[in-house]
Amino acid sequence: MLRFLLPVSLVFSVSFASAQQPADDAATLRKLADEVLTHSNAYANLRTLTKEIGGRLAGSPQMPKAEQWGLKALQAAGADTAYLQECMVPHWVRGAKEEVRIISKRRDFVPPLQVLALGNSVGCGPDGITAPVLEVGSFDELEAKKDQVKGKIVFYNYHFNPTFIKTFYAYSDAVIYRGAGASRASKYGALAVIVRSMSHAANNFPHTGAMRYNDSFPKVPAVAIGLEDADLLSDRIKDDKDMKVYLHTDAHFLPDTIGHNVIGEIRGSEHPEEIITVGGHLDSWDVNEGAHDDGAGCVQSIEILRAFKALGIRPKRTIRIVLFANEENGTRGARKYAAAAKAANEHHVFALESDAGGFTPRGFSFVMPAEKRAKITAWKPLFLPYGLYDFEEEGAGTDVGEINEAMGTPMGELSPDSQRYFDIHHAASDVFEAVNKRELELGAFGMAGLIYMIDKYGL
Repeated sequence: MLRFLLPVSLVFSVSFASAQQPADDAATLRKLADEVLTHSNAYANLRTLTKEIGGRLAGSPQMPKAEQWGLKALQAAGADTAYLQECMVPHWVRGAKEEVRIISKRRDFVPPLQVLALGNSVGCGPDGITAPVLEVGSFDELEAKKDQVKGKIVFYNYHFNPTFIKTFYAYSDAVIYRGAGASRASKYGALAVIVRSMSHAANNFPHTGAMRYNDSFPKVPAVAIGLEDADLLSDRIKDDKDMKVYLHTDAHFLPDTIGHNVIGEIRGSEHPEEIITVGGHLDSWDVNEGAHDDGAGCVQSIEILRAFKALGIRPKRTIRIVLFANEENGTRGARKYAAAAKAANEHHVFALESDAGGFTPRGFSFVMPAEKRAKITAWKPLFLPYGLYDFEEEGAGTDVGEINEAMGTPMGELSPDSQRYFDIHHAASDVFEAVNKRELELGAFGMAGLIYMIDKYGL
């Protein structure tokens, strides 16, 4: 047995080396955290993006202003190279008028209901639409009442499920009514649809968001309604059988226009051909400042680059920051990025996105083989001191999903606390003041720490 024993000095050196490795990583993550929490530019960058540029829907005048802002911000953060990647984007315009009013023989006055046209919706012409309203609580109920639909405005009054603790599950459950509701109702002769907003907020802000048409059926106008007015409309339908609703929206499409992904890189020192993508989407809806969705993800991604440069961290692999174009109503930017990467036969190691708000980070979700996930999960103790503990969730962002689909790239997403996200998601309340500086910076650090570990050890 003695022949299998190592000399004491060698045993000590092996044990010391194995213990030293995580200690070194913990020390580097501590330095990253200190740098981001002390010197971050993320909050200041977000203020500029939201207050000086504002809402930046694809095709809007704010879109090119945001692109130039992103290019300059990446350069200022120290990118080795920064550039624009051209892509064609849709140009949907909300129009000047959005109105929904209850028409009743009663003498009581009901103010216009709080609504927003859904993104990609058509308008309804200069005279608007006046029609009875059919309320349904689900697609099953729509099918059961399909003979009553013709000539009416269908009101989808489907509530966010409050029992989901992670509110993105409630969103996934409800968003089908926003996405497909118009065509499902049009199939049976509906003139328009009103959709209860994708939220459980205690306010009356309507929440817009993209919808899509099935070209087999006529395209009808679609609007989202605030929760308080959704309840009011539901009560009124039950109490006033003869009431109608007047609906008007001027929404329409203009021809596609040129947009850009904004890209900045730190070139890898050992394996520059291996690429780690990290980013958020630069566009937002037109009715807000796009602070949480997704200005936060953009400035957090830029902060990774700045912090690496400030600390002299030279990654082995190329770190590529991407501010994606047109996530909200088309994902054209992500599709262009993935197609270009595939055409160039690039080697993408990992792709990380932040598109779930700038709230307190809780962990990360991933889509990757089990052995790669296990490697990342083993690093969880390094992140626990910073409040990041949830590494088990399956999923990732829309934009990185395109490169995952095109090339099989492992992907992930920052997972902030979600309780308040759908209070402001796609609503006028998504403004700079809704973002907490400390929470935003903790998320930026978490992303930087994960990218550091993946770059150092690979997957």
